[in-house]
This record gives sequence, structure tokens and C-alpha cells, in this order.
Amino acid sequence: MTARRLTRDALLTAVALILFTAEAQIPAPVPVPGVKLGLSNIVNAWAVCRIGAWDALAILLCRVFLGALFAGHMMVLFYSLSGGLLSLCALLILRRVTDESQLWICSVFAAIAHNAGQIAAAVLITRSLAVLAYFPFLVVSGAITGLFTGLCAQFLVSRRLS
Repeated sequence: MTARRLTRDALLTAVALILFTAEAQIPAPVPVPGVKLGLSNIVNAWAVCRIGAWDALAILLCRVFLGALFAGHMMVLFYSLSGGLLSLCALLILRRVTDESQLWICSVFAAIAHNAGQIAAAVLITRSLAVLAYFPFLVVSGAITGLFTGLCAQFLVSRRLS
């Protein structure tokens, strides 16, 4: 890995962490656990389009680990990791069949995949299927927030910042 690539990935991780930390200060818009804007996913969507899958994965893993460490809740690690990895997989798969002008569509499905990963982690951790009751709310909120973050990422990609 070159120094330039490492520096770029570190800066993008820092931006994602700043967005993650700032978002944690925003009160939840609805009283459903797991509903968030997902602002740090803007960085990952941009990274998938501009710098590739491996760098996006590295940024995601660093952001998830450091975010859990900074938040002081290591349980966040399991939910963020499962959701983040599933979201990244969805982004990577959908990017193969779409072009850059459709990044916002990929982001909507990636957000829903993120919520599916979180619910799967919750089922495994709690050993209860009762948490599946949250999934319809998370799908709706994921579609809305995924649209917002996707449009933000779409704007950044169209700016040719890389």
C-alpha cells in the first residue's frame, strides 16, 4: 500500500468517524431502535465508486471498530459490523449492474441490507425472533435514509473529487 493510498483511506475513515460521532448526537426521529440517518455510509458509497472495494472495506472496518470504541459500547460493533458488511456487499453487487448516475438507487438497497444485517445480529444476540417485528419499520426508514445518503454520495461522485 502506498503512502498516498494509506493517507487517503485514513482521511476518509476520519471523515466517516466524524459523521458517525456527529450523528450520534442527533436525537432519534422515531422511537424505533436502529433508526439512524447513516451519514457515514456516504463515505462508503463514494469509496465504492471512486477508489474500489478493498479500500471501501478497509474504511468500513476501521470506522466500525473505532466508532464502537469511541462510543464506548462494544455491542455496537456487532450490529454495525453485520449491517455494514451486508450493506457493502449490496453496494458492490448493485454497482456491477448500474452506472454512477444510479448510485442513489444502490444506496437505498444498501441501507435496507444494512438494516437486515442489524436485525440478523439482533436475532443472534438476543436469541429471539421477536426483534423481527422492528424490520418493517427499519425497511421504511432505511429506504428514506438510504435515498438521502445516496443522493449525497451521488452529488459527491458527480463532483469528481478523486
